[in-house]
Amino acid sequence: MKKLILSISILAAAGLTTMSFRPQQTLPVIAANGPVKELPMMNNSAFKRGEVLSFRVHYGILDAGTATLSVTDEARELGGRKTYHVVGLGASKGTFDWFFKVRDRYETYIDEKALVPWLFVRRIEEGGYKCSQDYIFNHYSEKVSVGDGKVFPIEPNMQDMLSAFYQARNLDLSNAKPGQLFSLKCFVDNEIWPLQVKFICRETVETDAGTFKCLKFRPIVQKGRVFKKEEDLNVWLTDDKNHIPVKGQADILVGSIKMELTNYSGLANPISKVN
Repeated sequence: MKKLILSISILAAAGLTTMSFRPQQTLPVIAANGPVKELPMMNNSAFKRGEVLSFRVHYGILDAGTATLSVTDEARELGGRKTYHVVGLGASKGTFDWFFKVRDRYETYIDEKALVPWLFVRRIEEGGYKCSQDYIFNHYSEKVSVGDGKVFPIEPNMQDMLSAFYQARNLDLSNAKPGQLFSLKCFVDNEIWPLQVKFICRETVETDAGTFKCLKFRPIVQKGRVFKKEEDLNVWLTDDKNHIPVKGQADILVGSIKMELTNYSGLANPISKVN
């Protein structure tokens, strides 16, 4: 399940995504031990504050839930640097909510100039399973604190499962060739997870929000535990500078999950909508 959650989170809106850091609360103090390390600059042209993406999630024939991804209007500082605050929310609904209740919240504070996370918050409740995580990243010392006194080393440009999606949206995909691989490294569940995503082709995709010219990607997954085949997870992003997800489909051992874009607002660029 970890690979499924990670893959969908990065390239398809964090799956089904209540209580964590709020705008009124005090954020952790992150300081450099010694001279402040210069972080690399990453140009962001794909998203801006005020962007909201809404999705419908299906499990088989069931209308299973909804999910939203929002870049809030905040510009709070962590590590002495301004950040984007991204919140992913979701919940099960209807019949699906009766037998598998989902109430999840993901948050990340992404460095405005380096596009790396300073704080990741995860609060999930899924069918009786609950998980609470607060990851404090210090990119000056290249360490991440996960609570209970546990600290792990990280590499430069390390992402969390939500921030990775926003950095990936800034990849130059204009000349992507079928079969080309793109790689990211994420810190998930106290481990570094390498994620490779293969570009498949360009397609036109119809959703409730309209019809879009898209780029189709396939995260490289491990078959056997969650997926039957390596190609069982596919994601479609708009073929424009926004690179927002419009569709995600995962065929897993116990059924099929599909996510579709239903609404969007506050985009940074014109969108590749056909009609």
